[in-house]
Amino acid sequence: MRYRRARDEGATYFFTLNLAERHRTLLTDHVDMLRDVMRDVQRRHPFHIGALVILPDHLHAVWTLPRGDADYPTRWMTIKAAFSRRVAPGEQRSASRASKGERGVWQRRYWEHLIRDEADYARHVDYIHYNPVKHGLARRAAEWPFSSIHRYIERGALPADWGGGGNLGDGDFGER
Repeated sequence: MRYRRARDEGATYFFTLNLAERHRTLLTDHVDMLRDVMRDVQRRHPFHIGALVILPDHLHAVWTLPRGDADYPTRWMTIKAAFSRRVAPGEQRSASRASKGERGVWQRRYWEHLIRDEADYARHVDYIHYNPVKHGLARRAAEWPFSSIHRYIERGALPADWGGGGNLGDGDFGER
């Protein structure tokens, strides 16, 4: 079955990818491996990472693809496959996955959203940076080590205490 996905060339997208077993912590346990895989794919199939957060069982990213290129599915497929090959086996596999010789590291599908405008971009970047606080992994966004928020703070785009102490308003980022 083919799923309908936005496929605008040179566009900016928000993504969410989840582990198949949501109780596992593979992404943060092997964060350097995941980063290496992403950098390798980025060298072969360029894209710009506007924001990224890696949590124990899922990640969120905002990517901008090069002009004339809409092929984010190949990039994610390659990242997921390379990470799965490098991480030690130990996950549960369904009969369907086992019969196809597939690992059971990632959920097969992922969420993508085509960013519409600057306000949509800002809302999704904030959502990414606030996610560790939302999930109770940090009191302030900057406390989470696996986040692009540190790049934003270094550039002066966000204060170091952003995402903590009630300075975000309602903090729902359009999730209602």
